[in-house]
Amino acid sequence: MGIITETYELENGIKIPKVGFGTWQIPNGEATYNSVTYALKNGYRHIDTANGYENEESVGKAVRDSGINREDIFVTSKLRAEIKTYEGALDAFEDTMEQLGLEYVDLYLIHAPWPWSEIGKDCTKENIEVWKAMEEIYKSGRAKAIGVSNFNVNDLKAILETCTVKPMANQIRYFIGDTQDEITNFCKENGILVEGYSPLATGKLLKNEDVAELAKKYNVSVPQICIRYVIQKGVLPLPKSTHEEYIINNANVDFEISDEDMNYLDGLKNTTN
Repeated sequence: MGIITETYELENGIKIPKVGFGTWQIPNGEATYNSVTYALKNGYRHIDTANGYENEESVGKAVRDSGINREDIFVTSKLRAEIKTYEGALDAFEDTMEQLGLEYVDLYLIHAPWPWSEIGKDCTKENIEVWKAMEEIYKSGRAKAIGVSNFNVNDLKAILETCTVKPMANQIRYFIGDTQDEITNFCKENGILVEGYSPLATGKLLKNEDVAELAKKYNVSVPQICIRYVIQKGVLPLPKSTHEEYIINNANVDFEISDEDMNYLDGLKNTTN
């Protein structure tokens, strides 16, 4: 199956497939169920959801109905960004597990360091409290790994200074032209895997002529170049689609971008304008 069966190893030894299937903005019900079913049928073994996506129910059903052994599918979910208390985090995890209908998740993340309605708000004290709940969930065995999402360097430092279990992953926006180098480098130095959501910049990179020219050179699609770029940066991409044809295409990334062309892509700025 190529690269989608290859894995990274998290700091605690858990293996995580190198390409994930994202479900952000896919509605609960038939759309999510079918998308996840297509992904699993076509070799994906890493499914990413969140309580805030409101589609955990359909993700869990597709996983259960797939006929694939549970231990062979890596499932990630996330704590809602607005929940910033210890008890609230424990309660929310119970809700996630009920929605998914699974005995455990493979990775559980704090969705953001601040509520979405107050982006940038300093919630350091609250995040430290929530992390204690995350550690408790981890120690229970019902989350095989724990981490964060959208955390910057200072957010991460606050957790690292007080935790007994380090975050194992940080899921951030990551695509050609927006690689958040400071956060990415800090994570790599501290043994935290970087996962990249929106590797196509929510579709905006499809209109970028520089990326399209390079895709032509390799005889691949623009999404394939975008996803392969993220992989070669040592980051785990989370492409998403509701169309089986694109789901298959997004996983077919076993070609190699040359060092020269990677440097060229690294140099592209304002790629979504």
